[in-house]
Amino acid sequence: MRIVLADDERMVRTALRVILDAEEDLEVVGEAATGAEAVSVVRSLRPDVVLMDVRMPEIDGIQATRQILSGFGQEPEAPRIVVVTTFENDAYVYDALRVGAVGFLLKRASPEELVSAVRLVARSDSLLYPAAVRTLVADHARRRPPAPPAWAARLTEREAEVLRRMAKGLTNAEIAEGMGVGPATVKSHVAAVLAKTGARDRTQAVIAAYESGFLRAGA
Repeated sequence: MRIVLADDERMVRTALRVILDAEEDLEVVGEAATGAEAVSVVRSLRPDVVLMDVRMPEIDGIQATRQILSGFGQEPEAPRIVVVTTFENDAYVYDALRVGAVGFLLKRASPEELVSAVRLVARSDSLLYPAAVRTLVADHARRRPPAPPAWAARLTEREAEVLRRMAKGLTNAEIAEGMGVGPATVKSHVAAVLAKTGARDRTQAVIAAYESGFLRAGA
């Protein structure tokens, strides 16, 4: 898995590189010290995963994430961007998720958590730290008046159930087992959910579900 590190602190980038390059299946292929540089490096190297600091010079990680993903459109080769942050309940993190980051990772995470997170998002069939993502999204969604989702009426009963299970962070295999269907069926339902909600990925679909009131905190 090819990784790009974007952080304005050189020591942070060096520490991350040492941890990731020690793994046989992971390789850091590029680094960036500013948001603008991150956009350029990612577009040039086309990595699988980007670890993106949210507060950087020139443009922040939110704008960098938006610009990177806009250049890929809906291509499946678009990199998976993970926000690296000091505080989990941060408006910057929420905004980054809304523009396309797939999850966030705390800077105090252990090396084992870092490596596991990179592998998980590269596999892309589950949310990264689902409980933390749900808490963050639900907390911010409460501050917005729900917008009745037109797409909710277009979901089949099975698709709606898949979306609820996606929000719990279940993988396709876990959803299939819980619903008594095959993995291929779940994969088809997930694709339909993403299409109907207009979401790029699972994280975006969960955000849409909470912001619209389709899902509610604590439900």
